[in-house]
Amino acid sequence: MDNKPRSSSLRTGRHTQTGQIYLLTTVTVDRQPVFDDFQAARCLIQCLQQASQLQHADTLAFVVMPDHLHWLMQLGASTDLSRCMAGVKSVSARKLGVSLWQKGFHDHAVRKEEDLPALARYVIANPVRAGLVQRVGQYPHWDAIWL
Repeated sequence: MDNKPRSSSLRTGRHTQTGQIYLLTTVTVDRQPVFDDFQAARCLIQCLQQASQLQHADTLAFVVMPDHLHWLMQLGASTDLSRCMAGVKSVSARKLGVSLWQKGFHDHAVRKEEDLPALARYVIANPVRAGLVQRVGQYPHWDAIWL
């Protein structure tokens, strides 16, 4: 059985809309724990901040895990979802000087009835569920506008 990721299938049916809130997940190549390195994680966070400054996205919550990123964001008017994520991935890879990201990403368009603060708590609790820390506040690479 072939267990290779099907990154092209992640794009099937993808529709992006300005102002839509998305929960995005992207993974490092071979799930290498690149972001175990504090400076590498901070570099990625700066790339998320740059996306906001360029009005590509408003970050609502994120957590940088050792081998992946969860990003709850609202898409800005100056780009589409794929370009926004490609920009973050490209800039972070160039700044770190390595082939960093697996192709593709997972996106979930958040529905109006979903509880955004609860979704943000779920995102930032990822390090606790992964056993990296006992409490969210012990993990250094996250933020949420509600907390």
